[in-house]
Amino acid sequence: QVQLVESGGGLVQAGGSLRLSCVASGLTFSRYAMGWFRQAPGKEREFVATLNWRATTAYYADSVRGRFTISRDNAKNTVYLQMNSLKPDDTAIYYCASDRLQMGVPRRTAASYEYWGQGTQVTVSS
Repeated sequence: QVQLVESGGGLVQAGGSLRLSCVASGLTFSRYAMGWFRQAPGKEREFVATLNWRATTAYYADSVRGRFTISRDNAKNTVYLQMNSLKPDDTAIYYCASDRLQMGVPRRTAASYEYWGQGTQVTVSS
């Protein structure tokens, strides 16, 4: 049974930082690209960042590029999202997800991902 468990969300002031973690179990973590998505109230889920299985290629949404960094530790089955210079528009539930394909390129569409975590709330106050 595959499980993805996010943590690290919370309330932070604009300009602050948070680091999200997502621990995976039940799959060979090191073979899968991992992604972060977010969903704000009344909005559709949107892509944030993705990283390939070897941690050599990352893609970011334009809205977070230069402020957020995705990384992974395959020995710990964990993917991270370091979020700096947070803005109120970053307020959302953040989800991690594992790609459907093994050892593939990182992808930006939610349909490309098979397993999802329960999400962690990030709230940025102005």
